[in-house]
Amino acid sequence: MPRGDLQVAQPTNVPETMLKAFANGLHTDDAVTWQAILQKRVLRASDVWTDPVRLTHSPYQRQLLDPAGLRYAIVAPLAAPVLDGYPGAVHLFRTAEQGDFTRADLDRLAELAEKFDSTVEQARAGRRGSSSRPLTIEQPAAHLVILDSQAKPTYPNAEEADELIDPGLRNQMAEFARRYQQGLNGSYFHADRISLADSHGDHWPFRVVTYRRYAALGEGAFTFYCLQPDCYEWGNVKPQDFGADPELSRLIPALKFMQAEFRRGPSLSDISGTVTLSPFHFHRRFTELLGLTPKQYMLGCQIHEAKAELIAGEKELAQIAKDCGFAHQSHFTSRFKQATGMTPTRWRRMAQQRGKAALVTN
Repeated sequence: MPRGDLQVAQPTNVPETMLKAFANGLHTDDAVTWQAILQKRVLRASDVWTDPVRLTHSPYQRQLLDPAGLRYAIVAPLAAPVLDGYPGAVHLFRTAEQGDFTRADLDRLAELAEKFDSTVEQARAGRRGSSSRPLTIEQPAAHLVILDSQAKPTYPNAEEADELIDPGLRNQMAEFARRYQQGLNGSYFHADRISLADSHGDHWPFRVVTYRRYAALGEGAFTFYCLQPDCYEWGNVKPQDFGADPELSRLIPALKFMQAEFRRGPSLSDISGTVTLSPFHFHRRFTELLGLTPKQYMLGCQIHEAKAELIAGEKELAQIAKDCGFAHQSHFTSRFKQATGMTPTRWRRMAQQRGKAALVTN
């Protein structure tokens, strides 16, 4: 998920012990899931912990499998089970009496995972455009970037990193990773929300989380950079996509309400009322679960719509400011520059130049 961890999203019948294990930080020791994602292949827990004694004493076995009466696990990587750009995995488990998974089981699960990815992408494509306009300007190709203690990419892998990670973003990510790792001191992790500029000068919001230890990926500290999904991407998510997370699932209608009503600037009471929560409780849980405040999300909706209008090139700035819910043009310019690093006029010029360059390349 774009907050720097793994979480159980589906299905709804996951035992409470498993949900609590992940919520309590098991993802930092879930080597079988991360290795399946990194290696892009189906793995058994016994393939990762080849020493049976180490597997027996691993947090994965003790915190996830043992409380549920399970002994064996198999994991298949998924391309983007909930949000574009964020990989995931599907787990199957067996008891000691059922025995470990076979090579034929691995092959069969790989087939099913491929079909699942295809089905999810088709469903996601069908939802696109129903609630907001996608931007024609490209987002950073790598939505999730993980750097090791030397600020070198662990995900995407070394072969893909040069192609997928914008050079401007990569340099800043390495710089901030070193800074956050040095500043950990005795803390286990540090989380922040920052804006990074790509090679075109366009700014993008990232949630960055640095862990002092992340055994699932290797030795030493690791830093996660998570591109924050915009309102268009959240608009394609349904409550059932988080069947195993009732709190997050409950917030989806509020996300869609804000996306539809951001132009009139609904109050926190209006928004929290859509999910029958108090404004205080809604704000606290929204911020904890999504990694940004409702106000930041609403501003993101405004900026997204303004970008779409700027690319279309059919309206003057004053009209765009009004249509996107800003108080006046100067307020629009100030907020837009704060979010993107450019004035609306300069950003539109940059977007047009990138569009022309893409046409030439194609």
